[in-house]
Amino acid sequence: MRILAIDTSAVCASCAVLENGRIRAQSSTNAGLTHSRTLLPMVDAMLQNSETPLSSVDCFACSVGPGSFTGIRIGIAAIKGLCDGTDKPALAVSTLEGLAYNLLGQTCLACAVMDARCEQVYTALFRVEGERVTRLTDDDALKIADLGEKLKQYDEPIVFVGDGAEKCEQALGYPAAPPLLRFQSAASVALCAERNFDEDKLLAGKDLQPVYLRLPQAERELRAKNARN
Repeated sequence: MRILAIDTSAVCASCAVLENGRIRAQSSTNAGLTHSRTLLPMVDAMLQNSETPLSSVDCFACSVGPGSFTGIRIGIAAIKGLCDGTDKPALAVSTLEGLAYNLLGQTCLACAVMDARCEQVYTALFRVEGERVTRLTDDDALKIADLGEKLKQYDEPIVFVGDGAEKCEQALGYPAAPPLLRFQSAASVALCAERNFDEDKLLAGKDLQPVYLRLPQAERELRAKNARN
């Protein structure tokens, strides 16, 4: 099976092609440019450089959140277009679960944390045992202090992974993953999609939906303003 995956859930955008458990090609950019400007040219260059015809892709995988509201929408829109253009299905992957796959080969609890601002993180906990990843908690949005209380119940090595890892390490004391393993990766999204593949979970591109966990900032501020009036 050949899977083309993308991740646009944070500042870095990436794409990857996975073929039967092997990363055939991958590319990423962290130049601060908008994903709408960089993503599709990056995908096109990756496919050309690896001599991978788009028609040879069996399905597309996309991190659907949580994460950047704009970034997630751009990624989902791109996958919808690729699905429509090739008549191939899509797989939705939790951004947090994809992050846990960064730590394949280790034995630890992977605490995926993405900076949600206001001293909050998007987070979920996974047990990593070599090549196996097991979800322990649902995706959630928590204050960092509340996350610390939840982690106290686990008597196993815990590693923070994600763009909130350094902040959580400073606040809670558990180690952050090394920088090369810390951030969102389309290669990990592809691995997650393949390891959890289920034909019943295949979607038409038009059916992909974002998972935000909380309201956009503009809507939160509007509700707060209305509540004061």
